[in-house]
Amino acid sequence: MPTTYRLPYILHEPSEETEDMYMGEVPLLPGCRAWGETPELALEYLESVAEGFILSYKKRGKPLPLEITRTGEIVVSA
Repeated sequence: MPTTYRLPYILHEPSEETEDMYMGEVPLLPGCRAWGETPELALEYLESVAEGFILSYKKRGKPLPLEITRTGEIVVSA
């Protein structure tokens, strides 16, 4: 059974730096970035790229960054 990871991401607005596209990145996975014409596409592509990063780590027997395996999520209403 695959493990589920909760990965925080940053979504950048289109700019010259992001090639005038939306860019999503997962800071806990250095270099894990994806671009899309819409925020939804950028995040869809980012999910696929992040999955590939994690599978690559596992395939090479490289440990995942501790922040990934030790993070959780809480829901707070205020």
